[in-house]
Amino acid sequence: MKFYSRKWVKPEDLNANGTLFGGRLLAWIDEEAVIYAMCQLDSKHLVTRFVSEISFINAAKHGDVIELGLDTVGVGRTSITLKCVARNKVTKQEILTIERLVFVQLDENGQPTAHKLSTEAE
Repeated sequence: MKFYSRKWVKPEDLNANGTLFGGRLLAWIDEEAVIYAMCQLDSKHLVTRFVSEISFINAAKHGDVIELGLDTVGVGRTSITLKCVARNKVTKQEILTIERLVFVQLDENGQPTAHKLSTEAE
């Protein structure tokens, strides 16, 4: 798995317990994952279709640097499926894992459409 980006946990990212708010981390992941998918499919017309179970493993605290790792685990006719790991940059301790994030390419009418990787395989 390659780790493509890093985020610095700042005070505005914290929840009432003083740890990284899960919703903030999920927003970072969704943004990074769709950028990754856009680069893989050479398309900017993608939407998040599905996110599998999210496992919060360890907490992140103010000042931590979080790395977001992504890997392609499947390619369909209109979709791409990714796996994600968020970890502490210094300790390498996993913070969160998501086994499947599915993005779908849409046409100008908002309907699923084949992407270039599906036609290359044919």
